[in-house]
Parts: sequence; C-alpha cells; structure tokens
Amino acid sequence: MAKVYEFLANGFEDIEALAPVDILRRGGVEVVTVSITGSEFVTSAHGVSVKADATFEAAGDFSDADLLLLPGGMPGAKNLNEHEGVRQALLRQHEAGRRIGAICAAPLVLGGLGLLKGRRATCYPGFEETLTGAEYTAELVTVDGNITTGRGPAAALPYGYQLLSYFADEATVAALEQGMIYQQLLAEA
Repeated sequence: MAKVYEFLANGFEDIEALAPVDILRRGGVEVVTVSITGSEFVTSAHGVSVKADATFEAAGDFSDADLLLLPGGMPGAKNLNEHEGVRQALLRQHEAGRRIGAICAAPLVLGGLGLLKGRRATCYPGFEETLTGAEYTAELVTVDGNITTGRGPAAALPYGYQLLSYFADEATVAALEQGMIYQQLLAEA
C-alpha cells in the first residue's frame, strides 16, 4: 500500500490540507498527518484545531514515503518553510525521485529549495515570484515529473484526485469522483 505523509503547521489552509487526505484515504491510500508544532495539535488559518496522526519528531525519517504533501495557507506555508526537518525531508524525497505535492502558497517551500528550477508549476496568485526558476502555469493543478502543485482552495478537489491517480487505477478514481458528486460539479460548471 502506498504511504503518504502530510506536514501540518499552524496556519494551514483547512480545505487544502483535509480534502486531499480525505480523497486519498477514501481511495485506499495510507495517509499520516504530521504536526510540525511539537504537539499533536495544529490550528488552521481559520481557527480549526486538528489532531495530527503523529508529531514530526515521532514520525520517523519519511524514507518510506511515496508522497510528501504540503498544504498552503498563511502563515502555514511560511511555518513549513522555516522548519529545517521538513526542508531536509523534501530534499531527500526529491533526490530519491519520489513524489512531492504542494498547493496554494506552499510551493514557495519547493521554490526556495531549488526543486522547481526548469519545471512548470502553479501556486496562489501573488506567490509566483517564490517559484524560483519555474514556469508559472496558473492552472488549477500542474504536474511536472515527481512534483504536483495546486493553485489554491478551489483546486483542492482536482489536486486530491490527481494525487490519488498515482496510487489507484482510473476506474477507482472515476468511481470516487462520481461518488463524491465531483463529476456532476464539473458537468454543471
């Protein structure tokens, strides 16, 4: 079974953190939410307190990760960027050629690490300059190699389904999209 870790910092964007976790878990993927606060509890940008599955210190070295995820939100993305352990885990993940996902403001962490140089990426409007060396796409979801980026809160569902597609077959993803009424949303848009 695939294993995903999502790093949570105080100030994370609620839907960008929880929608992908929901979609991945519904699709049968093991997801571990990891607090970087020193406590199991993390507070979102909108004041929602969430109990993470593990603290950063107790989660291990993430060498078994098929995917590392960074939700956006401010100051959550800034807090992720300032956590040296998260930065080192991302560098190791990238060097191993394994998947990384970041949405909204969080691609700034990847840009700061030089992981977006020569790649296509998206982010929340106004954070384009943080995508150091990347071609900004303005797409809801952009995939370039092992890196998947999402634009912002409205992209949380398509971003989550894109992430699931790495670990589940097309029929499973389509059935989940149908069951969550996502296909109807697209048809009516």
